Amino acid sequence: MSGPISVNPQVLYWARTSLGLSQEEVAQSINKKVREIDAWERGEASPTYIQLEKLAYKIYKRPIALFFFPEVPEEEIIEQEFRTLPEEELLRLSPWIRYLLRKARVLQLNLAELYGGVNPAKRRILQDLDFAPSVAAADMAEQVRTYLGIDLAQQQEWKNTEDALKHWREVLEECGIFVFKDTFKKKGTGDSSFAGFCLYDPDFPIIYVNNNNAKSRQIFTLFHELAHLLMHTGGIDTRQDNYIARMTGDNRRIEVLCNLLAAEFLVPSRDFEERSAGVSIDDRAIENWASLYCVSRETILRRLLDQGRVSRQYYEQKVQQWSKKQTGIRGTGGDYYRTKGTYLGERYIEMVFSHYHQRRISVEQAADYLDARAKNVPRIGEWLFNQGTRT
Repeated sequence: MSGPISVNPQVLYWARTSLGLSQEEVAQSINKKVREIDAWERGEASPTYIQLEKLAYKIYKRPIALFFFPEVPEEEIIEQEFRTLPEEELLRLSPWIRYLLRKARVLQLNLAELYGGVNPAKRRILQDLDFAPSVAAADMAEQVRTYLGIDLAQQQEWKNTEDALKHWREVLEECGIFVFKDTFKKKGTGDSSFAGFCLYDPDFPIIYVNNNNAKSRQIFTLFHELAHLLMHTGGIDTRQDNYIARMTGDNRRIEVLCNLLAAEFLVPSRDFEERSAGVSIDDRAIENWASLYCVSRETILRRLLDQGRVSRQYYEQKVQQWSKKQTGIRGTGGDYYRTKGTYLGERYIEMVFSHYHQRRISVEQAADYLDARAKNVPRIGEWLFNQGTRT
């Protein structure tokens, strides 16, 4: 099809704006002029099928069939998902982050289909615990730790942050929270300042973690987002949280609480005060405490800031310094199947293959659930089998 084809111009406009892209950015991506993109969206002209394929799959990352729909598809907008965040923070979301949010929504729908609409967890933390935004972080952390069944001594016995991250992910999934990971920075289109986000749902809540971050930072994100879910809201974890000062009411209390809960849960203030009393604050001491609690140096520094033992200026200076030195995660080593397993997690992949082996879904449907090509499904199955042989 070399000539123009009839598409819905409103869907073209919706697909672009849902990712926060300008007409100029789209035009540059497909080597066209802005006035041509504008004409397509006004219905005064139409793209060719080849141009539509590039728009759909490469830029907007939408099924091509959507562009022939008579109406714009209904989709929950970001402002509804993250009602606690100020508008200027939402506007900072890059097209890639917006795409990851959409991927997370698809995973949420996949979970509902795979599990027949019923969360499989025997215990559901979001149903069993209930907190108001005014709750004290220490009280909330104590109740959450008791519920999860991991005491501080167990946490401090874990070998390293990789071991700790694996344990925390398993514990949260056993309590009805689904954890996925992805790269938040891809080909210069992402934003490494975002550490993760969560999507609230009473049955299938999701935490989505930035795999580019150090594993210690990923652990903090898990509990920052857990706090959001316990408040029945979606949320985003960012490295810079200066915007909180501009917030008011319960929205501000929730954002403050999420940081406090993560810090208090991972590094309980009473225990830390006893261990740090009389110790000089320097890089070595911070590193030792971070290793003990299996957390990031930034989390320890936040504890010291809360205690008033370091200034806000010192805190921000050190965080910036560490951020520049950090090169990000390269742990998956370029192995496609290992990366897929890391991102989706064993539980999710196992459920997909359970349906596949019971012939409830085809290999093509399994590939859709796994966001993979059909030819790669057997190798993903091999990866899953190998995980079982190691345990």
